[in-house]
Amino acid sequence: MGGDSFLVAAVGVSDRCTASAKAFAGCLSGAIINPLLALIFAAGLLVFVWGVVEFMWGMSTEAGKKDEGKQHMLWGLVGMFVMVAAYAIIKIIASTLGPEATKYL
Repeated sequence: MGGDSFLVAAVGVSDRCTASAKAFAGCLSGAIINPLLALIFAAGLLVFVWGVVEFMWGMSTEAGKKDEGKQHMLWGLVGMFVMVAAYAIIKIIASTLGPEATKYL
């Protein structure tokens, strides 16, 4: 019991998350995976915005910056699309597991 209380205190795992594997999957997704996806999505958005800035500055200066800005915009969009798709896949898997897993998302 002492080890369990340490786990609850250190990680913030409660009885609702350890009740079943489905509940644990929902808690894991809600506490770790979703914030990680949001962080990576924000990084993709930052790369896209940086590409727009490079593209706009590159229009008046050198041609290489314009092409580099286009590449950053493209990869920023690709990164954001992948993160949205990953979030959708996680939601589909969680809804397949049932309401016990989705109530913690």
